[in-house]
This record gives sequence, structure tokens and C-alpha cells, in this order.
Amino acid sequence: MLKVGDQAPDFVLKDQNDAVFDSKQLAGKPYVLFFYPKDYSPGCTAEVCSFRDEYAVFQEHGAEVIGVSVDSTRSHRSFARRFRVPFTLLSDPLRKVQKRFGVSKASFGIAFNRVTFVVNAEGVILKVFDSAFFATSHIRMSIKALQLL
Repeated sequence: MLKVGDQAPDFVLKDQNDAVFDSKQLAGKPYVLFFYPKDYSPGCTAEVCSFRDEYAVFQEHGAEVIGVSVDSTRSHRSFARRFRVPFTLLSDPLRKVQKRFGVSKASFGIAFNRVTFVVNAEGVILKVFDSAFFATSHIRMSIKALQLL
């Protein structure tokens, strides 16, 4: 897995609206990229909604929030509408971006880990939070990392 101090790799995926999202559009601004296992599962819903509930705080720090899972763009679109998600959800069905960031399967190989990367405006990873079983704890830690910028 990528670690603090590594350069975040560029990536291109489709978002919940089937639009192409290129990470190069984030150049010059910090962002929080979080990988989560599945739309609509209880833990993932809590995680995404926690980011949603704190989204204004992330915006105050000039940071974008981007969620990534293997779910389809159609699933993301439905999920984003139902839970009023104001940020981008990216579909990575072939796990290309997960692999580039080194995100692997969680314990027991059942689902993919919950991993959050806080990236500064220069594209350098500032913090990495790996929490397979704790869906919401890294939201506060991500905000603290952005406060240090």
C-alpha cells in the first residue's frame, strides 16, 4: 500500500453520472480519497454519510472528497441520490485504482479494505488510514490532517 510521503498516482475512472473523472483536475488542491467495499452495506452507508455530514468542513479546508468502490456507476448514482451525497463517487470495477494505491482485500478475503488517503495540493500523501472494521473513525482524523496544512 502507498504510504505517507509517496506521490499519489494519477487515475481516470467514471463517476456516478457516467462522466470521466481525471485525477489531474485535482492538481493544486488537497483531496481525500477513500476506498470503501460496497454501496448500501450498513458500514459503507455510515462511512459515506459521515463524509457527507462533514463535507462542508472538508470544503472549508479547500479539499475535495472522492469515494471509490467496485460498484457500478448505476449503483453509485442510485446510492448518491438516496443519501444526498454531494461529492464524487467513482466506479472501479476492475480494481485498477485500488491496485495502484495498494488497497487489498480485508481480513478473511471477503471484501476490500476501507482505506482513506489524505493528499496535499502537491499530490503527496499526508495520511493513510486503514480501518477495515471501523467505518467512520477516519473522517475526524482526515479533517485533523487537513487542519495541519
